Amino acid sequence: MEPHAGLEAQIERWRGYVQRHQAISAADVDELEDHLRGQISDRQATGLDDEEAFLVAIKRLGNLDAVSHEFAREHSDRLWKQLVLVPEGSDDAGAPPWRELAVVLALAVGAGVAVKAGLAWINDGDALVRNAGLLVFPFLAGYFAFKRRVSVPVAVGLIVPFAVLAATLNLYPFMAGGSTGMLAALHALVVLWLLVGVAYAGGRWRSDRRRMDFVRFTGELAIYFTLLALGGAVLIALTAATLRTIGIDFEPVLEEWILPFAVPGALVVAAWLVEAKQQVVENIAPVLTRVFTPLTIAMLLVLLPVLATAGGLAGIDRNLLILMDAILILVLCLLLYSISARDALAPPGLFDALQLVLVAAALAVDALMLTAMLTRIAEFGSSPNKIAALGLNVVLLVHLLGAAWLAIGFLRGRRPFTAVERWQTRYLPVYGVWAAAVVLLFPPLFGFA
Repeated sequence: MEPHAGLEAQIERWRGYVQRHQAISAADVDELEDHLRGQISDRQATGLDDEEAFLVAIKRLGNLDAVSHEFAREHSDRLWKQLVLVPEGSDDAGAPPWRELAVVLALAVGAGVAVKAGLAWINDGDALVRNAGLLVFPFLAGYFAFKRRVSVPVAVGLIVPFAVLAATLNLYPFMAGGSTGMLAALHALVVLWLLVGVAYAGGRWRSDRRRMDFVRFTGELAIYFTLLALGGAVLIALTAATLRTIGIDFEPVLEEWILPFAVPGALVVAAWLVEAKQQVVENIAPVLTRVFTPLTIAMLLVLLPVLATAGGLAGIDRNLLILMDAILILVLCLLLYSISARDALAPPGLFDALQLVLVAAALAVDALMLTAMLTRIAEFGSSPNKIAALGLNVVLLVHLLGAAWLAIGFLRGRRPFTAVERWQTRYLPVYGVWAAAVVLLFPPLFGFA
């Protein structure tokens, strides 16, 4: 093992954080790193060990957000160039600057064509729901495969799971309107999204950093897609209102052509926008997490006593359990997004304590939901939906318990923040394994009912 491996790992994490501030170019990062290493060497010469020298050097270098703001003020033209639709230059030497945009638009249209063809050729509504993700996500994965220039083995590693999933969802003899078909459709989306994550990581899915980047990307994608959807809805509403005044019915065109192309196409375009622009406007992540974390805590603290005093746990409405599961998933997404937006080198603070409160409240709600589900199963028997919900809550419970334990250690100064990050990223495949089990095993186990 290298004598300064720990120091090099700290510098690598610091460099990754600096690189997310796009006001600072790659050359600027190199210059800052040289300055940081010089400061570390000076501190080591005075007798400090690696960790102490690193911390003092970071302090001397200054707050990275302040450094980024200084670069932004000095290089405002750089930021404006990064915000235009077609950036100057290209990833490929000698390639025209519009090449990536052309690929993105082609994939967006391809996703729309696939959805339109699926609507025309798949007459069974249940089968259409099961195949919805398969009609769109391969195009999203294709964009990242192009962007990352994935190797042939990685491409094959992506195609095979897509093919297995497609065969499973279309060859299994699902009963019409059955529970296992809907469960397979919902959990297939989780598997498909993690496959997109493998493409996003360029095949380096074992890298904690790339997994956390994908978590950050997912949160930003949701924001960008929502903004595109809201903007598109306004334009469509204005167009429909204008045409209505002259006696033209716009609804058939909207349902048959615009929506089938616009929705999947907007998802691909939003992914491209996030990939190209998220680093320039990255501070949207910490702003959103700081606003919604306390609001979510307040919501959970209100819901918890209401649920606990609502009467017998077996009598809790099934729809309420589903809603609470949705809330827990939302809390988990907020937690992951918050962690992805945090500076790993910063010391524990008030917001870290708030996140621990959020996790504790979510754990209390999850424990209550598990108790209610077990009570319902004991009283009314099991079903595919109940077992799937129970399994999801167990997976969530383990995730939240691990997050709480590591967060406590970080707040007490006994663990670095990187331990909290690693737990989140290394637990993500568990959701994929559980989702794949529901898709592949639940239908035959429950007779495809």
